[in-house]
This record gives sequence, structure tokens and C-alpha cells, in this order.
Amino acid sequence: MRMINRKLRLKCSSGFTLVEIIVVMVMIALLAALVGPRLFSKVGKGKQSAAAAQIELLGQALDLFRLDTGRYPTTQEGLNALVVNPGIEKWDGPYPKKGIPNDPWGKPYNYISPGAKGDYELSCYGRDGSPGGEGEDKDVFSWE
Repeated sequence: MRMINRKLRLKCSSGFTLVEIIVVMVMIALLAALVGPRLFSKVGKGKQSAAAAQIELLGQALDLFRLDTGRYPTTQEGLNALVVNPGIEKWDGPYPKKGIPNDPWGKPYNYISPGAKGDYELSCYGRDGSPGGEGEDKDVFSWE
């Protein structure tokens, strides 16, 4: 008899009840709902910063191209002229050693030369890939 009661107590007291599991899951969901949006907004700002840094590095590569050749690549030659010689005698590239990166959203950078705001314009249109926008959709320009 004592042995049966002891086994019954052990069997009943082991594990969690359904109510305890639901309470823990609700607490985890509340934490995720409070912390998640704050973390995701940081990811968008990080991609904007990465795009600005890549545009700055591409601008430096364009300046090196100009120092060697005496001009910036034309719009038709594009950024590819930094990696592959477009037939210019004094070309001494490739200027970016790791090639031309896409923007953090996987799209190519926009390049225009001559630009309305300088010798060239380098930009990306953010997450949405179209002009304008706020937050992660905000455009990034070389002249800003």
C-alpha cells in the first residue's frame, strides 16, 4: 500500500501542468512583442548605414579612376568600368578590389555621370527600390 501511494505521488508531481506551460508561453510572447519591434528597427538603420558606407567606398574608387584616367566613367560605361577596362590606356584597376557590390537589399547602385549635383551621382533607392520613402525605404545619395 505504501509503495502504491509513493508511486502515485511521484507520478502526479512530475512535469508541468498545462496552465503553467500556457503562462510561460504568454510571457514569452509578451517579451517578443515588446522587444521585437525595437530590434527590427535597428536592422533597417543598419542597412541604411551600410548603403551609405558602400556609396562612400565606391566614390573613393571613382576618384582613383579619375586620377588615373583624367575623367569619371560615363553613364554608359557605368560602375563596371571600375572593374573591367573599358579601353582606356591609363586605366590601372580594378579599383574596388572585391568588385562592385549590390546595395544591402540586393539591387545594383544607380550611377549617372555627369550628374546634376556634381561630377557624378551615386545612389540607391532603399528597401522598396523606388524613389522616395521613409525609414528603410529612404533613398541614399552620394551627395548627402
